[in-house]
Amino acid sequence: MVFKTRLAFTALLAGTALVPAAAYAQTAREVELETRLKALEAAVQDLRGELTAARATAAAAPQTAVSPTAPPTAMASSPTAPHPTGPSGPTAPTALAEAKPAGPGPAPTDGFKVAGTTVKLNGFFKTWASVSRYSGGNIAPESVGRDFYFPSMTPVGGRNEGNSFESHAKQTRIVLATDTPIAGHSLKGLLELDFQVVPGTQGNQRVVSGYNPGLRRAFFTYDNWLFGQEWTTFQYIGALPETTDFIGPSEGTVFVRQAQVRYTRKLSDTLSLSVAAENPETASTNLVSAAVVENADDRLPDLAARLNYKTAFGEFSLAGLARKLTIDTGPLNESATGWGVSFAGKVPLDASGHSDIRFMVTHGDGIGRYVGLNLAPDAVFSAVPGAELQTPSLTAGFAALKLGWTDKLRSTFIGSVQSIDYPTGGEPIGATDSAWSASANLFYSPIKSIDLGVEFRHAQRQLVNGQVGKMDRGELAARYSF
Repeated sequence: MVFKTRLAFTALLAGTALVPAAAYAQTAREVELETRLKALEAAVQDLRGELTAARATAAAAPQTAVSPTAPPTAMASSPTAPHPTGPSGPTAPTALAEAKPAGPGPAPTDGFKVAGTTVKLNGFFKTWASVSRYSGGNIAPESVGRDFYFPSMTPVGGRNEGNSFESHAKQTRIVLATDTPIAGHSLKGLLELDFQVVPGTQGNQRVVSGYNPGLRRAFFTYDNWLFGQEWTTFQYIGALPETTDFIGPSEGTVFVRQAQVRYTRKLSDTLSLSVAAENPETASTNLVSAAVVENADDRLPDLAARLNYKTAFGEFSLAGLARKLTIDTGPLNESATGWGVSFAGKVPLDASGHSDIRFMVTHGDGIGRYVGLNLAPDAVFSAVPGAELQTPSLTAGFAALKLGWTDKLRSTFIGSVQSIDYPTGGEPIGATDSAWSASANLFYSPIKSIDLGVEFRHAQRQLVNGQVGKMDRGELAARYSF
């Protein structure tokens, strides 16, 4: 409308100029009027050019408006890729719950700008349902063990109460990422939320199934530095397999998100090193109870380092962890050292990336809260003067085989295990001795943004007294990534 008005006004001026030119064509003003006419003709041509450009922009605008934003990929989980990019470009991990797997997915866009900062919004909507059977009792209502596989919550010692059906949309996720160029430096931020938070602040299933958003990740990076809450440096989320479950091989994987300061440096085209000081917390039990409690007595941060090696043959990670465990009750003040190593990787089986093998092996003393969702305690505390703080050792791992049947159809087969070794005389009553699980799934992606999955899982947990609890679970999941 603006261009049409300007065009009409220009034409009116041209007409005004032509009247005197016709009436006094033989006067001395003829040269001046001809000059003005040429100038007006040039102005009209400029306006026509602007109008043509405006029409072209308006025609292209709807295509830009409907372009989808990128899903969290990598990493992670995926994590997932999700293959994590670290400070150079935060993403999410692998697994259906933890991130979009490599392969089908919407193409990324440039987001939108606010005061010089590029803002991108992505995530996914996920619905999950399961039918479970427990041999040793039932899981408490509204427990996270009903929402996904939580090894320490597999019931032991009770009786089979029949099948249990659950469904929810708590794992729906929202990711907000920012990028602010500053004088040749890279300043980025990431905020990630979902509704799968710890019980106590949750809603219920009686009326509206309302659940509170929970913080997953919140950090910013400046060049090679990262500050905030992110996946622990001790974990390689790129190894997490695709699963309908929130995690999948829960007992066999390192799995922690926490506040940290991390520095990452690229050593070569294939090798990078990350080192970090991370939030400490000693999770302990005592000899008369297997319940794990927090102590909040730590005096030094946990130190973690990871080497990432990536070639055409595969991706590999070697990580180390060092901790100072402390429990201070006033009269009794005990400390111990914790350490751990973890080796993980992903090896492609074909050039297309549709099939691969993923694995992780972890061993250490006093690292219980880092592995298997705190299946083992960091330390066993005895309220006896002079008694030492004992640190259980653990060995855990998983292996996953992913097979791409077609571009839209794929399966993953997963085995996962953890074994715990308590010091002599340091076995808490009712403590877990070991846990393992095996699962198989089938995923179908009818279009790039949608994943539909079905999975079956069998799991067992054994106590130090020899009692065993079993769980069988069938799962369905549907996810739309945006």
